Amino acid sequence: MTKTPSKIDTKQGASSAEQRRLQMADIARLAGVSTSTVSRALNHSSLVNDETRIRIEELAKSLNYSINIGAQNLRLKQNRTVAVVVPYDASTRQHLSDPFFLSMLGSLADALTERGFDMLLSRVDAEQLDSAAQIYDTGRVLGVILIGQWRHHDQLNQLAARRVPIVVWGAQLPQQLYVTVGSDNITGGFLATEHLIKSGRKNIAFFGDPQLPEVAHRYEGYCKALTQYGMAPNQQLLVTASFIEDGGRLAVEQLCKRQVVFDSLFACSDLLAMTAINTLRDKQYRIPEDIAVVGYDDIELARYFHPSLTTIRQPIAAAGQALVEAVLSLAEHQPTSPRLLQTQLMCRASSV
Repeated sequence: MTKTPSKIDTKQGASSAEQRRLQMADIARLAGVSTSTVSRALNHSSLVNDETRIRIEELAKSLNYSINIGAQNLRLKQNRTVAVVVPYDASTRQHLSDPFFLSMLGSLADALTERGFDMLLSRVDAEQLDSAAQIYDTGRVLGVILIGQWRHHDQLNQLAARRVPIVVWGAQLPQQLYVTVGSDNITGGFLATEHLIKSGRKNIAFFGDPQLPEVAHRYEGYCKALTQYGMAPNQQLLVTASFIEDGGRLAVEQLCKRQVVFDSLFACSDLLAMTAINTLRDKQYRIPEDIAVVGYDDIELARYFHPSLTTIRQPIAAAGQALVEAVLSLAEHQPTSPRLLQTQLMCRASSV
């Protein structure tokens, strides 16, 4: 089913097409040939001899003329590459080597390979998520999978309005135009907190940045569990922690400086939980006797950590499949709805 472009899209398309025609006319004038010959040469037509083709290609390169690879591949049915974009937050410097990112990339690579597609990995500034569309605009890929919403829901809506086939791993939000695939973070936060409450814990700290949509949902689940069991959320137990290698240590030190009583903590990533445990040990706390700890993600290392880490499992393998299915559907202009995947409590030694 063909979709009618919006008025804005039509103007942008016309402007781009006009600019390309002007560039092609410049190349034709300098090469002493017709614009149709330039078009054939840049598309490697056998009707243009090698000498003329090479001269035209060199002129095009000198004028920074961008060949529309996307349109060419669409005609030839050759584009079988999907971009996977991992935003880079300059303030936190969360590395690509983060265990969650690596797990997700592996899952996406497997899902794409099974379908005969290639993966192009890229990073963009987390403050400029709309730049993720640039790689699609060049025609190098048929769609984009973005790992995380960060704080720019509005930019992602703009990409969806432009009909960029982009799927985002993240939380479903109000007034959302783009497609998301994500885990049930509210339920995940609830399960983690409920587990600690049922284990007899009464002062449960929360480590994470609620300004991030997924973390906000985990915090919502945390507050929901506290309220359901007759406990009021305490702002002194909320520590804004970043997903960085040292995040857990910094969060524990900040919590201790507040001199607030806590007997457990729910960390919004396994890496946060593990570095928090190591810091608590250095401060002579016993885990879980003094402080029970629950993480989030269930990365591979969680079960081998000492003590083995209680955590909320995100279905990473299913996530990769769902993200790939969604982006391929969008690339085919098929209606695609957001998907919410189930989370699961993995109970281990760090909390019992």
